Amino acid sequence: MATANYNRSIPDLLSDVVSNFTLLVRKETQLARVEMSEKIGDVALGIGLLVGGAILLIPALVILLQSAVSGLVAAQIPTVWAALIVGGVALLIGIILVVIGINRLKAARPVPARTIAQFEQDAEMAKEQVRS
Repeated sequence: MATANYNRSIPDLLSDVVSNFTLLVRKETQLARVEMSEKIGDVALGIGLLVGGAILLIPALVILLQSAVSGLVAAQIPTVWAALIVGGVALLIGIILVVIGINRLKAARPVPARTIAQFEQDAEMAKEQVRS
């Protein structure tokens, strides 16, 4: 929108500054909305997958754990020890999965990093133009 016309009046210049600033803020706001919706979509998908997986895996896991205990008991391991072994392994695997899920959710923070960086660039450019 910059022109090479140096014979412009102060009101014209101020009008252009205001309209350009308004346009810039509007575009940056649109960028922030798009970026936030992408981040929120990633978080929602992650949570949905965790919940859906947990709902489907719980009954299957109970059956498999009961089968594992029965298998260890059939292998002449006392029932108490068989239950502790299977429960301990299930607990360890569960903790690992929870930690991985938490890390995935932390990685998808809904912060518009690109928009913030763009605002900082715009502010720096505005400072440069005011100085010159």
